[in-house]
Amino acid sequence: MRLRKKPNLPARTEKCAHLLVAEPETFRGRWHSEFQCDDLHIELGCGKGRFTVETAKAAPESFIVALEKSLSVMIIALERASKEGLTNIRFIDALADNLLEYFAPGEISRIYINFCDPWPANRHAKRRLTHRRFLELYKLVLHPEGEIHFKTDNLPLFDYSLREFSRCGFNIVDVTRDLHKDGTVGVMTDYEMKFHSQGLPIYRARCLANNPLAFPISSNDDPNDE
Repeated sequence: MRLRKKPNLPARTEKCAHLLVAEPETFRGRWHSEFQCDDLHIELGCGKGRFTVETAKAAPESFIVALEKSLSVMIIALERASKEGLTNIRFIDALADNLLEYFAPGEISRIYINFCDPWPANRHAKRRLTHRRFLELYKLVLHPEGEIHFKTDNLPLFDYSLREFSRCGFNIVDVTRDLHKDGTVGVMTDYEMKFHSQGLPIYRARCLANNPLAFPISSNDDPNDE
C-alpha cells in the first residue's frame, strides 16, 4: 500500500528541522556528549510518534532518538515533539539496517520496538525487526547492560521473537501476554490504543543484553525462519 503524501510536507518538515537529524553518522560516538545525556534510548519505527513524545516527556533525564523510514508518517511525530517543546528527542529518517553507521558500539542503553511489521510469510522472516540478523546488530550498539523493550499485537510474531531473543543470548526477564489486562501500563502507541480499545491483548517482553541465560520457550522452532 502506497502512503498518501502529506500536504505541504517540505514546509512542515522545515518548521521541525531542529528535531530532524539530517546526517546522523556525524554524531556516531558523540550522542552522549553532544546532547549531555547519560541514557540514550532509540525507537525503531516510531510512526506518528505518540509513544516517542510521551516517553520523552515522562523521562526528561533520558535522550530518545526515533527512527522511521517514512517521512510522510514521521512528520506527525516531528510536529508533536515540536509542539511540546521537547529538547530530549531527535528523529532520523532511516531504516534500522544502518544502526551501526549512526551509533557506536555500546552507545545505546535501551531499544524500543513497538508494533513492527510482522512480515508473516516465512520467505520474509529476515525483514522482521526481531530476526537474528537485526538482534546481532542491536547487540553491537547496545551497552553491556542495555535492554530491548518489545511490544506487539501479533501472537505468532511474539512467539517467534521470543525464540530469536533466546537464540541470540538475550536474557528475557519480563514476558506478558496481556499487558493491559488489569489497567493500562506505561505509554501506549497510537496502534496500541486502537488495539486495546478493541479488546485485543498486547504482548510485551523486556530483554537484557548482558546475560546469555535463555528464557524457557515452549513453542516449536519454525523450520523456515532462517
